[in-house]
Amino acid sequence: MKNLKDTSTQTETKTALPTHIQKLTKKGQATRARIVAAAAKLMYERGVAGTSVEDVQQEAGVSSSQLYHYFKEKRELVLAVILFQNELVLGSQEPLLSHLDSMEALQSWRDAHVQYQTEQGFQGGCPIGSLGNELADLEPAARKEVAAGFMQWELAIRQGLRAMYDRGEMRSDAQPERLALGLLAALQGGLLLAKVRKEAGPIEAGLDVMLDHIRSFLIETSPE
Repeated sequence: MKNLKDTSTQTETKTALPTHIQKLTKKGQATRARIVAAAAKLMYERGVAGTSVEDVQQEAGVSSSQLYHYFKEKRELVLAVILFQNELVLGSQEPLLSHLDSMEALQSWRDAHVQYQTEQGFQGGCPIGSLGNELADLEPAARKEVAAGFMQWELAIRQGLRAMYDRGEMRSDAQPERLALGLLAALQGGLLLAKVRKEAGPIEAGLDVMLDHIRSFLIETSPE
């Protein structure tokens, strides 16, 4: 079984950087990435409200003028952290997430989440979910970016289920879009309850129920 990647020490993303970041020198990009990674770590551990600009300065080892050079206000830094976590969380699930087109693959993805959370001691929950829970009602721009991250996640799941449907492996009344949303919702709810209860049961129950539901739409093939 493939495991989720441990991204706790990752400091920068691998996708193409936005134009305004590309204009920075390599040293500038590295400094900015270090600030964002430090802020992401602290906000994951303490929450956004519990993380001050001064905390980020100390964690990243930068001066106030350096931090202000890249982020004029905390709101800008929070948005950068959301983008960072979106990419980190989805990237940590590869290559599993891009190939959820069989029950075996879905089971491996489920097992990887359970194993990873168990190894982490059920600390922290989902970085994207935690940010969304804290910011959705307070910061419209932040809510939009969190929603975008969840949509990427949902679309990846949907793509795999749609492939199964298009291959004729699922009944015509199956709805890959709805099933994908349900599976992601089950995972998020499971992660939250597992964090509170400090046990894998909620993740296992939520995902197992959804996988059984998906399995109920499969068309049984007659042995040749």
